Amino acid sequence: MKVGIIQQANTADIQENVSRLQMAIRTLARQGAELIVMQELHNGLYFCQTEDPHVFEQAETIPGPSTLKFGQLAKELGVIIVLSLFEKRAAGLYHNTAVVIEKDGTIAGKYRKMHIPDDPGYYEKFYFTPGDLGFIPIPTSVGKLGVLVCWDQWFPEAARLMALAGADLLIYPTAIGMELTDTEEEQQRQLEAWITVQRGHAVANALPVISVNRTGYEPDPSGQTHGIRFWGNSFVCGPQGEMLFRAPEDKEVAEIVEIDTLRTEHTRRIWPFLRDRRIDAYGDLTKRFRD
Repeated sequence: MKVGIIQQANTADIQENVSRLQMAIRTLARQGAELIVMQELHNGLYFCQTEDPHVFEQAETIPGPSTLKFGQLAKELGVIIVLSLFEKRAAGLYHNTAVVIEKDGTIAGKYRKMHIPDDPGYYEKFYFTPGDLGFIPIPTSVGKLGVLVCWDQWFPEAARLMALAGADLLIYPTAIGMELTDTEEEQQRQLEAWITVQRGHAVANALPVISVNRTGYEPDPSGQTHGIRFWGNSFVCGPQGEMLFRAPEDKEVAEIVEIDTLRTEHTRRIWPFLRDRRIDAYGDLTKRFRD
């Protein structure tokens, strides 16, 4: 499978951001991409650095303007596109939602982000209600897509449940970067931890992982912090965690990566983790903490 990934630096000009994304999608489609993945909340800035009620005006329904616009493009080009949107479900009810557009322009399915962070610079609980659709892969013409979103990528339970439900790929639209007051050593540790944990999901489940982050610097509108320098490093790895592509930190990227979708079957035969799981002994995983 030829997968296209788009790592972009965004501005406050939503129309301009979307225009550049559309151009990148066209370029990747011309190069043979079958599936194209964009970063988390790709239309605009990462607005969760502050808690601002006016930002809710950016939310949109699903179906809505973005699914229509990118749906038309998917149909024109014959590609599957993974969107990441600020969903308005109802008045006062919003989600961080990934939407998969099939190559005929229809909505194949959606996933609402389940794990919602609340940290300095990442005040997502102010904006997003935790997802309620579960960890269900989205069926498409190229396979079952295990779509998760950003903070979800730190939780092995989410990846495992997607795998157990038959996902062929794990996909993580992401927006994460450096806390600029941290030392350079700490920044590097966090970046490598982010990559390592996701490669671990690939290994533990014998599934390819596609992780697409944004790049560039976005200031804190409140001036309370130094803003976020998103660390890029979007990557694709295979079912043994082998790195197939890793983007640079500070550059925009529109890249085609080839994935051998048959390797999951081979890998699970030699590393039968699913066979040897002790499901009779895992009941305590549903507890917050075992005292």
